[in-house]
Amino acid sequence: MQITTTPGPKSTVLLEVELPPERLGRAIDDAVRRLSRRTRVPGFRPGKAPRPVLERHLGPTVILDEAVEHLVEDAYREAVIENDILPLANPDIEVMQAEEGKPLIFKATTQVRPDVTLGDYKQFNFSPEIETIDDARVDQVLEELRDQNATLTAVEGRGARDGDYAVISFVGSREGEPFEGGSSERMPLILGQERLIPGFEANLQGLEVGGSAEFDITFPDDYPAEEMAGAQAHFAVELRELREKVLPDLDADFVGSLGDFADVDALRADVKTRLERNALDRARHGFADRIIDYAVANATVELPDILVDQEVEVMHDEFRATLARQGITEEAYLKALDKTDADMHSEFRPGAEKRVMTLLVLSKVADAEGVTVPDAEVAAEVARGRERYPDDTRLQAYFDSDRGRAYIRSTLRRSRVVEGLIDEWLAAHPDHAPLPHLEDAPDSAIEGGQAAANASIDATDPGSILEDVPAAAG
Repeated sequence: MQITTTPGPKSTVLLEVELPPERLGRAIDDAVRRLSRRTRVPGFRPGKAPRPVLERHLGPTVILDEAVEHLVEDAYREAVIENDILPLANPDIEVMQAEEGKPLIFKATTQVRPDVTLGDYKQFNFSPEIETIDDARVDQVLEELRDQNATLTAVEGRGARDGDYAVISFVGSREGEPFEGGSSERMPLILGQERLIPGFEANLQGLEVGGSAEFDITFPDDYPAEEMAGAQAHFAVELRELREKVLPDLDADFVGSLGDFADVDALRADVKTRLERNALDRARHGFADRIIDYAVANATVELPDILVDQEVEVMHDEFRATLARQGITEEAYLKALDKTDADMHSEFRPGAEKRVMTLLVLSKVADAEGVTVPDAEVAAEVARGRERYPDDTRLQAYFDSDRGRAYIRSTLRRSRVVEGLIDEWLAAHPDHAPLPHLEDAPDSAIEGGQAAANASIDATDPGSILEDVPAAAG
């Protein structure tokens, strides 16, 4: 068997294989025996019909086709083993010559594990960016706390203005005739937010409860209901209720309602401490993101289409889950935006390429840094998955599978290698403020939408295909 291998684009390899005529001859003999055993030919016992009879009964090319199919499959398997090729998917086969008495020649194009060439991932010239927490930021949080604890009180002695909570009834008409969706008995809205037609709420300014107003308004040209886009309508509106938000005073009573604080100064000190701790945590996460971007930007990878296609499906499944949490079906979403599955896949693809690139590069960095994850920790994460999702049989089955465990191990490795790079940088810069984590829990690979999406399509983690990652001892 003669084999020629040629690297192709996007982590593909072209194998050109030539087999001697005698091997094709043996394959034809084998095909005759197989077809004879499973073909009922009148006048012959199973397995006894000779080749000419089979060809008359089945057709002149069936035996050769059967022989070529089995021989190509066997030869391809031998070729990838002999050349240490690890395919990611079934190959595309093109038979170039298949004639009895001549060599069998075929080409096979297969996607293989990508070569990831790391560039620099440590000598970056940026540092963590920590937000400064000043009095103005503390004041902002205190105002947010007051707003969260505000009450709505009926408005007395004045008309409606922006910021008020109103309930209105209205009837809309076009050329004297009501139109669909143009009326309501009770419509709540916050004045000034332009929830309805632009300019509608301006006509309610100054109205008192029980008051009414009539006005004409033109719908915007891009209004979702096409029949009303750019149209003029007349509205008769009555203000039924009007309330205003009243914020509590920043005093001892309010401070006491929030916790065990002696006075306003104690609350301010607590808020500032929390903000500063959060700022350090955000700085660490932001620093991690910049390190990852730096490593990816300096690496070279040709992405196999199969990994990108898979990640598109994972992102699509994550998106469906997001819609479901909002009570929206994907069918309704696509119809509202006049989009198709193909449109969504096109939109997901750039993000999928970036995600696959990132996963591959981080796994390669983890190899370079010697980061390993003990089998015991993977098993512990699987156990947490069973406890966390007791009713999700598909997710539990994924975590129990080889693919699922590889996903868990790779996820933990990637997280730990980035945290290790941060800690290494901090050790080299002792004058920099510490960047502790707020999270008390250990790294987790089972939380979040990606784990569920991977389980949904039984995805292979892109980072886990680079090589068989050894477990650490323990």
